[in-house]
Amino acid sequence: MAATRTEQTHRHAAGLDTQPTETILRLLATAQFDAASVVLTALEPIAAAATLIADTLRAEGRIAYAAAGSSGLMAVADALELPGTFGIARDRIELLLAEGASKLLSLPGAPEDDEGQAAHDVAQAAIGKGDCLIALSASGTTPYAVAALKKAKAAGVATVGIANNEGTPLISLADIAVLLPTPPEIIAGSTRLGAATAQKITLNMMSTLAAIHLGHVHDGYMINLRADNKKLRSRAARIVAAISGEPENAAANHLEMSGGAVKEAVLLAAGAGNLGMAKSLLDGADGNLRQALAELDRSARSSRRGT
Repeated sequence: MAATRTEQTHRHAAGLDTQPTETILRLLATAQFDAASVVLTALEPIAAAATLIADTLRAEGRIAYAAAGSSGLMAVADALELPGTFGIARDRIELLLAEGASKLLSLPGAPEDDEGQAAHDVAQAAIGKGDCLIALSASGTTPYAVAALKKAKAAGVATVGIANNEGTPLISLADIAVLLPTPPEIIAGSTRLGAATAQKITLNMMSTLAAIHLGHVHDGYMINLRADNKKLRSRAARIVAAISGEPENAAANHLEMSGGAVKEAVLLAAGAGNLGMAKSLLDGADGNLRQALAELDRSARSSRRGT
């Protein structure tokens, strides 16, 4: 049987170990660039997945990731950064990993074959209708990822499948299939290289676009970040200053008034009379700062005309 794309030999792999160091590094880097460019062929399903994620979170549903091995590490990297970057509540995110969180430092291979564990993990996390499950696997056939997707679909969960081989279960079974046909790896079958790079980029794009749909990004600023350390508090003050046009020290004062909430601080800087008014403006705009600022501006103009 012919090897799948992710198991095939790269055209430049012959004699790789005999090449000069710089040549090897150039081949490795070029292979990563080639894998990354494949993401551009999947923009439509990535956009659909981002919309699904945003709609799920907006409706108070949860996002679950199911994966093993390198794909699991990509899922971890994306999922764990969502609360800090975009202020998405941690209890809205589930991570289903074949190895379990306790085995991440060793990544044993056997657990990825455990279909029963996948079904158990989906049930244990109570993933159900109204939630969304993203299953990842370079091969597209990893038993744990496939079984998790099947179990979720049977429970009425919307599913996204991300794989690097076409015609595989994750691609054929998912509601939204994201095929990333990356070239064969420089080290045959080592999908932690190009395939994982393409998956990481795809997850970044999906979650970032979802956050934009949710109103958590304004002019390229992360306006729903969780500022829980000195660096992020300083970043938050710079964001408020940049959007509002006020000095950074004044922005820091407004952040303190808002309890560290960037959106509310921007509205306070823009003229909202108090924190309650800022929150009301955001509620009326479904959390969208741009719309809330426009409403504040309309109210201010109306008030001036009335005087």
